[in-house]
Amino acid sequence: MKKRLLQYLLLPASLFALLQVPSAQADSPEDLFSKGKVFGQLRYRYENVDQAGLAHTTGVANTLRANLGFETGTYKDFKALVELQTVQRLGDDDYNDTVNGKTTYPTIADPENNEFNQAWIMWSGLPKTSLKLGRQNIILDNQRFVGNVGWRQNDQTYDAGTATFTPVEKLILSYSYVWNINRIFGEHNAIPDYTGANHLIHGEYTFADWLKIAAYDYLLDIHQKQTLSSQTYGAQATGKVPLVADLKLQYLAEYAHQADYKDSPINFHASYYHLSPSLLWKGVTLQAGMESLGGDGANAFQSPLATLHAFNGWADEFLTTPANGLEDRYGRVGYKLSGLNKWVDGTTFDAVYHDFNAENTSADYGTEWNFQVSKTFKTEDFNIKEWTVTAKYADYNADTLFTDTNKFWLMVDLKF
Repeated sequence: MKKRLLQYLLLPASLFALLQVPSAQADSPEDLFSKGKVFGQLRYRYENVDQAGLAHTTGVANTLRANLGFETGTYKDFKALVELQTVQRLGDDDYNDTVNGKTTYPTIADPENNEFNQAWIMWSGLPKTSLKLGRQNIILDNQRFVGNVGWRQNDQTYDAGTATFTPVEKLILSYSYVWNINRIFGEHNAIPDYTGANHLIHGEYTFADWLKIAAYDYLLDIHQKQTLSSQTYGAQATGKVPLVADLKLQYLAEYAHQADYKDSPINFHASYYHLSPSLLWKGVTLQAGMESLGGDGANAFQSPLATLHAFNGWADEFLTTPANGLEDRYGRVGYKLSGLNKWVDGTTFDAVYHDFNAENTSADYGTEWNFQVSKTFKTEDFNIKEWTVTAKYADYNADTLFTDTNKFWLMVDLKF
């Protein structure tokens, strides 16, 4: 079954040329298909993890993710999308993929898996309103609380009904009722999905380039792990402000409060805040930040639906917030090449430093360096829209928590 599905997902790129017609309003039911579009992605990843304190300190994974989907045209305000996804191991499995039982190796959470990644139908027959039902991506704000965990090879998707309403220009309101969360660990994991009656309420208004305000209330009712059942409400402000000449100030300011919800067996309250100003000058970015997740020594602020890899260091040591909370003071330098030639223009360089401490005590959780180089090439060859090459490194130096860990990735990502 796996081989047949992989072969199907790796159909020759020439097939895409037959069906890649821009999605459009259909005049007849047949046009749902003739005016639809095929899309796909291939992503190869090499990941090497060295982690002190394990019987086998090194884990190495070579994995390939393949997606193939079809989005219909629109007929009588209806449209639909279906996307298949497979994750396959290439070579040995000398790592803990969370389902192979190799717990003495470092964790690389990309188990083999085949699934319908998305399968939804959408109706937009009401003014300024769209209704979507089925398995779907839900990405809110910067994915700090709700995201698709696109970093890992298997996406996190949601079986949900989502209503989006734009009553006036620049105001977007959304509500999602989520009954099943398809986690990144695949169908062979002990807890492949989170089920429950989850409510995601979100609104945002863009005043101008210098100010966008988002407010949210996320009610999580997670049956498989009730300690994660929580209510989180908060607000975020983001914007970009011109200063002088080519110099701009970009900022993020956010506050949230979290408490137990529904059948949670714990009684807790915790706060979250994140402040991050950046200076942008031509291709240079200088960023500073302070992110705080509260904890009381027994329980801490958690965000189980987030794309956590994007926060608190790429080594992923803090996917679960320690009981005494977490303070992450960080700085970033980024640069994007331009003005040279098409082969190197657009190459991005990033260096990030993190200093981790407990929020509730004086404990030192260590430091981390992150480095990344990435380049995206635009092309129409073989019906490939773009392909991206990325090299990435994380070096976590432990203090009173966890153990020293470093990780290296090399990735090639093709989008059709």
